[in-house]
Amino acid sequence: MTRLSLFNSPLLLGFDHFERVLDQISKTSSDGYPPYNIEQTNDDRLKITLAVAGFARDDLQVSVEDNQLVVRGKQEDDDSHTYLHHGIAARQFQRSFVLAEGIKVGAVSLNNGLLHIDLLRFEMKTQARTIDIKEGPATDMTDTADVAPGNEAPVIDVLRKKEVS
Repeated sequence: MTRLSLFNSPLLLGFDHFERVLDQISKTSSDGYPPYNIEQTNDDRLKITLAVAGFARDDLQVSVEDNQLVVRGKQEDDDSHTYLHHGIAARQFQRSFVLAEGIKVGAVSLNNGLLHIDLLRFEMKTQARTIDIKEGPATDMTDTADVAPGNEAPVIDVLRKKEVS
């Protein structure tokens, strides 16, 4: 079966990373556990609430890896009890959320079996820069002195129409 790529346009350069992230998320989020809500609390804030009943604070881990919010939970079986019926199994999970640029993780709290994660949206500055056109034959990218940090063309904040350092 041929796979349709969302980013196969020749005008979308360098988006292969996003395609890999989307593939990874679609593979890891097929399990519906734990259930979660995503709530917009105001224009620049979101709240993710995961139902993690039975998990203690030390059983949970929240991290940001690249541009993904990753929530992991791991419980250990308690062998110190003799069960007549053992219907509540210890389980583990991993739930990932892709974060857009400008989204930062705020407070994280656990209350009554619900894990609350506050997300803050920061306004991204719109930037433009002018790139010098050189005379002569094209050069390959092995000579990166022109794009090394500190050698970039000046960045202009187009909203304020001034150079940004």
